[in-house]
Amino acid sequence: MKFCFLGLAGARGKQIYIRRFSRFAFVDKGGLYSGSGIMGKGLGAANSSLFRKIAISYTYVAIWIFLSFTVIIFNKYILDKKMYNWPFPISLTMIHMGFCSSLAFLLVRVFKFVEPVAMTRELFTSSVVPIGALFSLSLWLSNSAYIYLSVSFIQMLKALMPVAVYSIGVMLKREAFKSQTMANMVAISVGVAIAAYGEAKFDAWGVFLQLGAVAFEATRLVLIQILLTSKGISLNPITSLYYVAPCCFAFLSIPWFIIEYPQLLAKGTGTGDLDFVVFGMNSACAFALNLSVFLLVGKTSALTMNVAGVVKDWLLIAFSWSVIMDRVTTINLAGYGIAFLAVCYYNHAKLQGMKAKEATKKVSQTDEEIGLLEKNQNRDDDGLGRKSDSQA
Repeated sequence: MKFCFLGLAGARGKQIYIRRFSRFAFVDKGGLYSGSGIMGKGLGAANSSLFRKIAISYTYVAIWIFLSFTVIIFNKYILDKKMYNWPFPISLTMIHMGFCSSLAFLLVRVFKFVEPVAMTRELFTSSVVPIGALFSLSLWLSNSAYIYLSVSFIQMLKALMPVAVYSIGVMLKREAFKSQTMANMVAISVGVAIAAYGEAKFDAWGVFLQLGAVAFEATRLVLIQILLTSKGISLNPITSLYYVAPCCFAFLSIPWFIIEYPQLLAKGTGTGDLDFVVFGMNSACAFALNLSVFLLVGKTSALTMNVAGVVKDWLLIAFSWSVIMDRVTTINLAGYGIAFLAVCYYNHAKLQGMKAKEATKKVSQTDEEIGLLEKNQNRDDDGLGRKSDSQA
C-alpha cells in the first residue's frame, strides 16, 4: 500500500515537505509543485545509475565465474596423473596458503588495502584456529578428489553443500528445523545419488574424499557464524586469508611431513624442480579468486554468488565433457538436473525470506519515522500556540 505523510514546518509557515518512499518534494501552501521536466530528468538519471550498477554487478559475476573456473581446471591439470602428473594435493594447498599469506600480509600491513580486525590472542586461539583447521582439511580433501574423479562429477557432488550446511546448522541449533526445507534437502540428495549411480568412472575413495571436503567446509561455514559473526566480527576474504591462511599452512605441514614429504624425496622432487611459472600462475589465480569473492559479495550479495555458482557448475560440466573428454552419462545429467532444480528452489526460498525480513524492517523504520515526525509536529504546534497567546 502506498502512502505519504504530510508534516507542517511551523518555522516556515507556507511550506510543506512530503516524504514518500525516501524521496522529498517541495510544495507550497497552495499545492504541489511537480514539473514533468524535473521528474523526467530524475528518472533518466536513476535509470542510468541503475544500468551502471547492473553492468558492474554482472562484471563482478563474470570475473568470479572465470577465476573460479580457472582455479578448478588448473588444479585438475596439475594433480591429474594423465595431465601434469604432480599428485601431491597437500603440497599444492600449502603452496597456495603460503602465497596467499604473503600477499594478504602485504595488503593488510604494508599497503593498508583493508584494515585488520581487532583480534586478541584468546579470540584467535578459540575461533580462528578451529576455522583454520577445518579449512585446511576441506582444501586437502577437495584437491585430493581431483586425482580420482572427473571435474563434472565433483561439481555434481558439490551440490550437496546446502544439505550439509543446513543439517549441521540444525544439529548445532543455528537453523530451525522446517519440514519443507528438509524435503528440499532430500530432493537435492536424491538427485546427487542418481548422478552418482550414473557415473561412468565411479571411484569410492574419490567420492569419500569429496564428501569429506563438503562436510568440513559446511562445518567451517557454520562455525564462522557461531565463533565470529555472533561476536560481531566480520572477516572479508582478505582478512580471512591474513588470519586463516597461516593456520592452514601450519596444520597442513603435519600430514605433509608424514605423507607427501617421503614421496617427494623418493621421487627426487625438490624446490628447484618446481615449475615456478605453472605454480606461480596457479597460486596467483587462487589469490585473485579470493579478491573476486571480496568484490562480488561486497558489491552484490552472497546469494548472487550462490546463483553464479550454479552457472559455473554447468559450464564446468560442459567443459569437462567437451574438452577434457570426461564421460557424462544421461543418468548423470538427469540426477544433477533434479539436484539443480532443488538448489534453485532453495535459493529462491532464501531470497523470498530475505525480502520478507527486509520489508518488515522497512515498515518498522517507517513507523518510527512517522512517529518522530508526528512528535516534532505536535511540538511545533504547541510552540506556535504559545507564541500566539503571548502576542495576544
